[in-house]
Order: sequence, then structure tokens, then C-alpha cells
Amino acid sequence: MKKVIVAAVIFISSFANAQQEIKVDIADALVMKTLEVSYEYYLSEQSSVGISALFNFEKKSSDFRYNENEMFTPYFRHYFTTNRNWNHFGEIFLGINSGETAIEAGGKTIGYKKYTDGALGVAVGSKYVSNGGLVVGAYAGLGRNMFSSDSYSVVPRVGINVGYRF
Repeated sequence: MKKVIVAAVIFISSFANAQQEIKVDIADALVMKTLEVSYEYYLSEQSSVGISALFNFEKKSSDFRYNENEMFTPYFRHYFTTNRNWNHFGEIFLGINSGETAIEAGGKTIGYKKYTDGALGVAVGSKYVSNGGLVVGAYAGLGRNMFSSDSYSVVPRVGINVGYRF
């Protein structure tokens, strides 16, 4: 029993000093009816892992929308400096996305075919972290869907995030 308690205390204390962030993409929320929420966990001063979840509420008939209806994106980021406040990063991501492609006949859309695919991609960005924990960041990148011929070839990864570091 003592070994279990000691192991649990060591496990929990490993997260006590770790930096973590929760962010919301405000550009997607303001420009389109899309919600993207991210969680990021720092492995060291210059590297982190995270996951983003994107949910698209925009109608298919909209002129400007993401092709994906949902996208879950685990990522790895490498920060180029150890500056706590301003930093630039490179990112490798795997976007697991789903959506619908139009089925056309005679120049008209007669239906939609659902797809699920995985995109491997890269992104670059910059982030500001205030001394109080406010996080503001921007990033842009592209991924390529790899598994389905029904999905769109290119997957964008673009955002302006606001969040909190704890």
C-alpha cells in the first residue's frame, strides 16, 4: 500500500511544476461559426505537446467555411528560444478530420459523401505569455490528407488563440 501511495505522489507532483495552457481560437469564433479549443503541456522550456479540437457549425451553403466538420489535432511544438514572454515555434501535427464532399452530377450537387482522414502537416507561429499567465498566439500551416480519396487534399491549420497558462 505504501508503494502505491508513494508512486501516486510522485506521479501527481510531476505535474505540479509543469506549465500547461488552455486556449480558444478567437479568430475562428468571430469570423466563422467554428469552435477550436487547445490544451498544451510543456515538456521543457523549448518543447511541448498538445491537442486541439475543432468543431465546425457553419452551414455547407456558406461561402467561407472549413471543409472539415470536426478535426482533432495532436501536435508537437519546438520553441526557438527560451524567452518566457515572446517566442516563435515550429510545429508538426497529425490532424484527424472528418467532413463531407459533394457528389455532383450534371454540374449540380446531388448529395454528400462522408469521409474521415488523417493529415500530416507543419505549422509555424508566435506566442506571447504575460507574467500573469495570459497567452496570445498566432500560427499558420498546412497538412496533407493521406488515407482517403474522398477527402480534400489539403488541410489548413490557422488560428489566433487566447488562453491562460497555469
